[in-house]
Amino acid sequence: MLNSHALIVFLFLSLTPTSVAAVNVSFSIYPDNQQLKISPLIYGTNQALTTEENIGLHRIGGNRLTAYNWENNWSNAGEDWHHSSDGYLIPDSANTNAPAASLTSVIDKQAAEAKSIVSLQMAGYVSADGKGPVSKTETAPSHRWIEVQAKKGAKFALKPNTSDKTVYMDELVNFMVHRYGKAANGGVFAYSLDNEPGLWSYTHPRIHPAKVGAAKLVARSAELAAAVKAVDPGAKTFGPALYGFGAYSNLQGAPDWASVAGPHKQFVGYYLAEMHKASQAAGKRLLDVLDLHYYSEAIGEVRITKTEATTEKDRAARLQAPRTLWDPDYTENSWIGKCCSKELPIIPKVLESIKLNYPGTELAFTEYNFGGEEHISGGLAHADALGIFGKYGIYAANIWVLSTKPGFHASAFRLFRNYDGAMSTFGDTTVAASMNDKENSSIYAAVNSSTENLHIIVLNKNMLQSLNGTFAITSAADYASGEAWALTGKSTDIQNAGKFFLSDNRFNYSLPALSAYHLVLSKQRSSTKITQAGSGGGGGGSALLLLMLCLALPFVHRSPFAGNSDKAGTHA
Repeated sequence: MLNSHALIVFLFLSLTPTSVAAVNVSFSIYPDNQQLKISPLIYGTNQALTTEENIGLHRIGGNRLTAYNWENNWSNAGEDWHHSSDGYLIPDSANTNAPAASLTSVIDKQAAEAKSIVSLQMAGYVSADGKGPVSKTETAPSHRWIEVQAKKGAKFALKPNTSDKTVYMDELVNFMVHRYGKAANGGVFAYSLDNEPGLWSYTHPRIHPAKVGAAKLVARSAELAAAVKAVDPGAKTFGPALYGFGAYSNLQGAPDWASVAGPHKQFVGYYLAEMHKASQAAGKRLLDVLDLHYYSEAIGEVRITKTEATTEKDRAARLQAPRTLWDPDYTENSWIGKCCSKELPIIPKVLESIKLNYPGTELAFTEYNFGGEEHISGGLAHADALGIFGKYGIYAANIWVLSTKPGFHASAFRLFRNYDGAMSTFGDTTVAASMNDKENSSIYAAVNSSTENLHIIVLNKNMLQSLNGTFAITSAADYASGEAWALTGKSTDIQNAGKFFLSDNRFNYSLPALSAYHLVLSKQRSSTKITQAGSGGGGGGSALLLLMLCLALPFVHRSPFAGNSDKAGTHA
């Protein structure tokens, strides 16, 4: 007959699913193989979140900005809302008669926290009034619109002439320089060459009813960029803010694409090459940053960015979707995955195009989203994207929040930028890290150049099973201990999951299903290595655990959240 202790052990081993069904993943980290600096500008947004995300870049952009008139602050919604010209962009507290009040009200709030990108207007016309819907018969040119030009060609005014029937972009840049100083001295950091031109005929048919031509867009981009650089040479120029893959390919069916494409298979390569030529002719770089937007097209049961994408199949697709950005072995379920494998994965292919057509140009994603703001799957996908941006040297990125409750998307920022509530951040220099299971996990590692701490962010993307991670660090330095912070589905808060120790630069760590962990490892500070049974790769931990089980179950070491698969994990 079994004694009581043996029965307890038998029942424990039989009824604990994570001990049987856990996914085993091996992780390798190489801190001495430092790859490149991580740009703090990848931690950016288009909308204000809270003050806790430690944002690095704020963009004033979107469809509304295409028709924004900085002289009177009116803008037009286009197809988004009845083609209404109104004061939507004017904050309640702003002086509506003050030039650029819709811009300065945002910059003033964000200046201490983040750099700013201001979108300029390039579609030809901006709102003349705030009198509501613009009818089809009032399509520009009409009294409802004012022409916009890149260069004034005359003396600038800080109080622009609102009766000259023209709005000038270089005069706006001059206004910003006068208010905030030049970019090199902390003024407005960058200017975007309008927004999503491939969709102008869809989003703003009252301004630009015909599809824009590829050559015309390049000409306007070069002219506007030159106007910006003439006023503030240190300001960065971002363009052309392409909406998505259809615009990357052929500018959403640009009418002149077949005649101008030449050797270029994608519009992205053509745009880079032509802007390079324009820069050489101007004697200065006109395009600093290639600006793309990316809203995942992946489908579970519906497209994962849709509000109704809440099924298990949608969430599973969302968790894998960031792999389209980097992984050549992955094919998403979407029209992109079916038609365009030669142009995938996106980031490596675009970086190749930059190197070929306009070397030295940076890459940004100033709008992106994978959906699921109110579910942990959205938080993990966003965390995955942030890790990818850092690993691949992306210069800037700004999430566009699709929900009124950013929830887990904001949590992903905090996981990287404020994991402990004291604004402590992920490392600033990425290092090599790999794993043997891309479907169930992701890993990103970086060192902090000031503290020399090693930061590891690891994801368990499995929706049902916990993940038993075996971590091996190859380094001349000895890492002695670590502390963990966790993001799980129970809360949007980042929770402290306690400390752990390493043995011979190895440790095991268990992550519950659907979770992301930020592990911060400290170097050994003395000549004596710290060894804790169960923290390394040897058998001591297993022996100790078995002994404790046999003697008395209550003595088993458990994390504060053990027994709840949605709480923080345990180290073994």
